[in-house]
Amino acid sequence: MVQYMLFGKVGGFGFLRGSHIFNYQHKRTLVNVKLKWVKDRALDAVVTAERDLKTACVLVSIISSSSHSCLPIYHLSCHRGQLNLPHDLKVSTFIRRYPSVFRESHVLDSGGTRVPCFSLTPEAIKLHQEESNIVEQNQMDILNRLRKLLMLTRGWNLPLQTLDQLKWDLGLPYDYQHSVIPHHPDLFSCIRLPDDRIGLKLLSWDDGLAVSQLQKNSAIQQEEEDMRSGCLAFPIGFTRGFGLTRKCMEWLKEWQSLPYTSPYYDASHLDPRTDESEKRIVGVFHEFLHLTVQKKTERKNVSNLRKPLALPQKFTKVFERHPGIFYISKKSATQTVILREAYDRQQLLHKHPIAELREKFSMLLRKGLLDRSNGLYKKSPDDVLAVDPLKYIDVDELSDYRSSSKGESDNDLFSEYDSDELHRPC
Repeated sequence: MVQYMLFGKVGGFGFLRGSHIFNYQHKRTLVNVKLKWVKDRALDAVVTAERDLKTACVLVSIISSSSHSCLPIYHLSCHRGQLNLPHDLKVSTFIRRYPSVFRESHVLDSGGTRVPCFSLTPEAIKLHQEESNIVEQNQMDILNRLRKLLMLTRGWNLPLQTLDQLKWDLGLPYDYQHSVIPHHPDLFSCIRLPDDRIGLKLLSWDDGLAVSQLQKNSAIQQEEEDMRSGCLAFPIGFTRGFGLTRKCMEWLKEWQSLPYTSPYYDASHLDPRTDESEKRIVGVFHEFLHLTVQKKTERKNVSNLRKPLALPQKFTKVFERHPGIFYISKKSATQTVILREAYDRQQLLHKHPIAELREKFSMLLRKGLLDRSNGLYKKSPDDVLAVDPLKYIDVDELSDYRSSSKGESDNDLFSEYDSDELHRPC
């Protein structure tokens, strides 16, 4: 349950406002106010419901992109760094949790050893094809999200490594570096950054895109006075039982009345030790989260954005100082920053087609877990793929791959090739 602070109300979400008489406040130092963190069970449930979704979708993309849409376990283990799995969880163990998505088969190497191979179930193939159609139909939306993100940065560029960390949140295709970027040489260029990394640079500025979501919402809601004064207020809501003190209430009212600096404008004139500068940082992440398809991201994903976004040290402290705007979920062994206004309890208010597809994928994952727990998926010792092993596997690789290790497995029949750690360099 979210309790709203209603000092003026727009669209069902609360705004804390004060009168616009604080002309001196842009010179005020940063007020030392600490607001407590209170658990929000509904938003925590949003995170836990998608615990394995990203990992499963990445594996689906990897398998789909292979020439035969079927890969041996050691090839999949080469991508472990992209899967964000716990260090003690093997890739094969994860895959076998979801038999509704991944189909396991086996080939025999030249020495007669069974090698696990994984492909996709018909249901997973259908969803992946639907995803491809959605990406194609929403090509311009995807491009604009990427362009707006680059427009937020100093120099209009980001390292590809940073974009790779954000591509899931932005709704970019898994292979966006090959399927999107090369087709738009008029918009993007790959450059060598000063630290010798490869970066993606936006080639031209678009004034039509340089409008934040907060500005759009204010225009739609006809907040003419706020638009003229430049003192836009953020939607604020608190979990039931938050219990704001009078001091915090007064500070928030004054803070909301401060001038709003668009995240697309140069803010180098702002003193980082002031509340106005902090409001600008909040505006940057408010806009950034609106660029994501599910209005959330892991906190660690923004850790590399300080310099590109020209932010001060410890800039992520704004998440703790403004729990009415952002919620930090501590579920699934990470911290996830969620934009409160985007959710009504566990429901995303405005669902992007990609977010709707991910919901279908989550349902398929849950179905597999349930069916597996009910014993609907049983393996037979004779379950060997009756095909030429060379179709999928390089026999020379397998000769180097043998091991007597008896690593942990979901099924002892396959223990010889279960160890994900014994693969050749990718």
